[in-house]
Parts: sequence; C-alpha cells; structure tokens
Amino acid sequence: VQLQASGGGLVQAGGSLRLSCVTSGIIFSSYTMGWYRQAPGKQRELVATIRSSRSTNYADSVKDRFTISRDNAKNTAYLQMNSLKPEDTAVYYCNAQRTPMSPTYWGQGTLVTVSS
Repeated sequence: VQLQASGGGLVQAGGSLRLSCVTSGIIFSSYTMGWYRQAPGKQRELVATIRSSRSTNYADSVKDRFTISRDNAKNTAYLQMNSLKPEDTAVYYCNAQRTPMSPTYWGQGTLVTVSS
C-alpha cells in the first residue's frame, strides 16, 4: 500500500493550494480518505475526511475554506485549501482507512507554509 501526498508549498496568506494523495494497493473506492496536519510542536490533528459515500467531515478551523474530494477513477483524494492563514502552516498527511477497526495507512506528508 502506498499513499503519495503532494501539492504543498509556500503561499501568502489569503492564497490557495490543492493537495493530492495518490494511492495504490488498496480498493480506493471502499476507503475513507482523510487529511491531517501537524504543526511544529503540536499534535497531529484531523483536517477533513471523505467517506466512500462521499460524505465529508471538517475541522471547525477549516470549514468554509477547505474542500476535500475524491476521484475514484484516479485513486486520488484532494484537499482544496482557500483563504489560507499562517496558522494553517503544517505538514499535511493523507490517510486511508476502510473501517474504524481496519489498519490505517499514511502518506509521507507534504509541507504547507503560509506567510503573513
């Protein structure tokens, strides 16, 4: 199983980025995909999830700014991030989990830096 996250970079406050998470080795359409982030000195936190049914869940801090989506044909999950703030600076990780009791697979992380 491989999850490859990409799309991070340096952006000014108010800007946008789109993260991608390409997966292999799983039946992608059956998995809940998630984006998490970890800022320096802080614990990893949930950003957003999207189920196989395409229902979504967001952290309050990113609601109305971030959008999670998936393309089952491309085995890829996305995180569109708009109106970025300096406090969004973190390493962003994607993960995949089929059920709450199943193993969780993680990508390697992609760094997002938002300058003020």
